Amino acid sequence: MKIKSQLNNQPAGKQISRRMLLGGMAATAATVLLKQSSGQVVQTALSGNRLLLHDPTKVLGPMPSQLGSRSPYEQPLRKPTDTSSRTPLQDLYGTITPSDLHFERHHGGIPAIDPQRYELLIHGMVERPTVFTLADLKRFPSLSRIFFLECSGNFRSGKEKMTPQDICGLTSQSEWTGVLLSTLFREVGIHPKATWFLAEGSDAAVMTRSIPVNKALEDGMIAFAQNGEALRPAQGYPARLLLPGWEGNTSVKWIRRIEVSDQPFMTREETSKYTEQVGDKVRQFSFVMDARSVITFPTYPAVVQKGWIEIRGIAWSGRGKIAKVEISTDAGKTWQPAQLGGPVLDKAHTAFRYLWLWDGKATEIMSRAVDETGYTQPTLAQLKKARGNNMGGYHLNSIIAWQIKSDGSVLLVPENTR
Repeated sequence: MKIKSQLNNQPAGKQISRRMLLGGMAATAATVLLKQSSGQVVQTALSGNRLLLHDPTKVLGPMPSQLGSRSPYEQPLRKPTDTSSRTPLQDLYGTITPSDLHFERHHGGIPAIDPQRYELLIHGMVERPTVFTLADLKRFPSLSRIFFLECSGNFRSGKEKMTPQDICGLTSQSEWTGVLLSTLFREVGIHPKATWFLAEGSDAAVMTRSIPVNKALEDGMIAFAQNGEALRPAQGYPARLLLPGWEGNTSVKWIRRIEVSDQPFMTREETSKYTEQVGDKVRQFSFVMDARSVITFPTYPAVVQKGWIEIRGIAWSGRGKIAKVEISTDAGKTWQPAQLGGPVLDKAHTAFRYLWLWDGKATEIMSRAVDETGYTQPTLAQLKKARGNNMGGYHLNSIIAWQIKSDGSVLLVPENTR
């Protein structure tokens, strides 16, 4: 009798006899119990001078619990700074960001708000000024929609050893659940001449932004849940404004007040902040996040081998759906269409893939997105031509390039070297 096995470091496909197999079992005569850092006791087999990985079929696993957790072998983490933390885009699968990995951006820290005491005031140019509790909001017809969120300052470059998380990790995607702003505006009776409203947060910075009423009526919502659970505190618990496709700071978190008016309020965050200089002028109210894409594999610090490589990434646009993504594997000389992963949703991250046969020679790979309006993701040179060299740090959505070295190492092509 012959048995195919890879036990005892036998080469793949090598046959061992039944006698050899039984002999190997007999040699493994000792077992030991080890306690892991979690406190769980596991069984391992002692063979010679080394411990073999324990057989999971010989040890009773943990029983059902109240709260699930990741495998200890999977440890994706955000990268925090004093004011933000970045999503590990290169470590994710699909397009939905786990709630605990959604990027954060704060202006005054995370407020602690008792949901039983939460109130949202809507007043100003309305017939019936109203204070809504969280329970009131949840009594209205609700809906769930998948949208991305992105900070308008979502760009870093300058070093070769940067990951997608480092470069543009201030974007994430969730399924958001809440009540449409159009529903609330009908409830309070918004004045027909009202054109703007002020959104005010409950954080220590009292974050405020002026928002056109048209956006509220189009698809704005007050969200109270994310990915099937209540909002996380860092994402605006117990309720936040959500304006799909617009720069993240307009989706005011911990929202407590909406004042309806016929003109913008010219708050700090839309005058001294979140504006871009264009020549001798300043661009203001640049709400929409333009089409963008980023390759998430292969990227730093990956090392690839000659042969077939699946280039993967995500693309998104605040103007609507992604129409196509193109890939260049020769430093932008030629472009080929990538395959989009469905469903392709409005104002949402869309996955793309491109199968590439690498010949082992050094090159550069890059992606560019095109949305349904025809807008094409620009190069940095094109952005500078449109806005000037001193264009600030907002709404920078230029094409990102990656070097593939002849040894298979992957590095970012810094924008300041192009």
